[in-house]
Amino acid sequence: MRIVGGQFKGFTFQPPKVMPARPTTDYAKEGIFNILQNMYDWESIKVLDLFGGTGSISYELASRGCTDITCVEMDAKLISFIQKNRASLKIEDTCKVIKMDVFRFINSQPGQYDLIFADPPYQLAHLESLPDLIFANSLLKEDGLFVMEHDSKNRFEEHPHFKRSRNYGNTIFSLFS
Repeated sequence: MRIVGGQFKGFTFQPPKVMPARPTTDYAKEGIFNILQNMYDWESIKVLDLFGGTGSISYELASRGCTDITCVEMDAKLISFIQKNRASLKIEDTCKVIKMDVFRFINSQPGQYDLIFADPPYQLAHLESLPDLIFANSLLKEDGLFVMEHDSKNRFEEHPHFKRSRNYGNTIFSLFS
């Protein structure tokens, strides 16, 4: 795996051999970040990375200049992996990592974010409830964007906050605001 853009472009990292995560492909990351690149001044936004997994999305955000990233992951091995890469990239001050169940975090989080990424396991029970929880708990700022990665088994076009989706092979990003 590698970082596909920004100051750390080309940085490669090998995820743990046995891990409970499915990392976003470089192709899909490049596609979604090409869309987002024209929407944000990375240095001025607050970002939440839910289901952080290997930390790949958080690294991309930091590489592009984002200085306020919160990454939420529950698995201890993945947290350790993210911590190691944060140190290698020297982004400990810009990327905070929280070890917690994402649903518990969403229901207890008082802050708001400009951009929220969620890359849940595709077979996650209640995956379809994530957009509702984000909006019910007012986690997005008024002009914020929620980006959720999923496969074709889930469809969100009828959700009241759905804006559009982008397909990258088997990966779909649904955008909500």
